[in-house]
Amino acid sequence: MDREFFAQSVLANEQSFYRISKTVLRSDSDCEDAVHNAILNAYMHLGSLREDRFFKTWFVRILLNECYKISRYNRRYISAEQSGPSDEAVRDEGYTELYEAISGLPEKIRLAVVLHYIEDMTVEDTAKVLKIPVGTVKSRLNTGRRLLKEYMEEDDYSEIR
Repeated sequence: MDREFFAQSVLANEQSFYRISKTVLRSDSDCEDAVHNAILNAYMHLGSLREDRFFKTWFVRILLNECYKISRYNRRYISAEQSGPSDEAVRDEGYTELYEAISGLPEKIRLAVVLHYIEDMTVEDTAKVLKIPVGTVKSRLNTGRRLLKEYMEEDDYSEIR
């Protein structure tokens, strides 16, 4: 992979990478840090990417590692009350009910749902990124759909279906 293709790929997927980081991290500044750190880390290890067509799955794996690193740091040094946005902040920033529902999913399920449904990755690519079997991805997607349906019905959002 040459440096120009790397730059074009990063720019083309920048919003996608931010949304993926948002599944693990709550703070916008933490998400930006994770994406920037992942870009730097990926650039430094550009030679480890064997085929250009696998760029996105390769980069997302690096991005998730950066997100987990920041998340571990935050857990050590920031209280749980300060690490995520309040309910008011979520409403003020214009997040939708679906975003709130997805944010409420357990992290492992949330990652599978976001990668597959929002970022349009195949089940196989999602499995590669998360380093889990395809069957586990399918199970998490099924659980995610069930939990989202329950949330929407519980909060009387049944008309969205």
